[in-house]
Amino acid sequence: MTAIRNDAADLTGPAAAGYSARQNDVLETALALLVEGGERALTTAGVARAANCSKESLYKWFGDRDGLLAAMITFQSSKVRGASGADSPATRPAFRASLVGFAEDLLKVLSGDVSLALNRLAIGEARRDAAPLGRLVREHGRRPIEARLSALLEGGRTLGFIAFDDTRETYRTLYGLMVRDMHVRLLLGEAGGDDLAADAGRAIDQFLRLFGVSEEASEPGRQRPGAGNERTG
Repeated sequence: MTAIRNDAADLTGPAAAGYSARQNDVLETALALLVEGGERALTTAGVARAANCSKESLYKWFGDRDGLLAAMITFQSSKVRGASGADSPATRPAFRASLVGFAEDLLKVLSGDVSLALNRLAIGEARRDAAPLGRLVREHGRRPIEARLSALLEGGRTLGFIAFDDTRETYRTLYGLMVRDMHVRLLLGEAGGDDLAADAGRAIDQFLRLFGVSEEASEPGRQRPGAGNERTG
């Protein structure tokens, strides 16, 4: 079976987010400051001092404070990977493994201190007249994750592993199965689960029971409706 190209899957991992190793180090330092000291700790001078770089370098690399926040969120979301390599998984077991890996990455990132700190800050400023952090989290966090996972789902549909009509609705269904109410519970201070890998596998198996196509049904001319539709929404 011929694999199809998955361009979104190529752009995965912190190194592929467009930053150098030195810039990645600075972003990790900035994220650590955010976790330890909250929004007040995230000043240009504070980041420059902690990362042992100049403020001029920060402005050159990331622009203003919103640019730094956007870079931090992009860097964090890039830890949720798509399929490894340039091609979509060409077999059913490989497709399931890619989905499970994606789900496990997502759960690890969402349950980490950095994600919780970012989301608490975004929620805390949501009622302000100017609330850029929520917009930055949506644009540089959730949307890239949605794009990578949607590309993986569409690759699986093209190869006949799954069938669906609406990419966005299918993504939302899968996201709900993966995350459930875990993020809300963690934001409220509840301790996280110990076996994220098992949670990820369970979510993907539930998803495949809903959208999976048997090998017989995926033969040419026997695919379920929606297999050729474009992404909607």
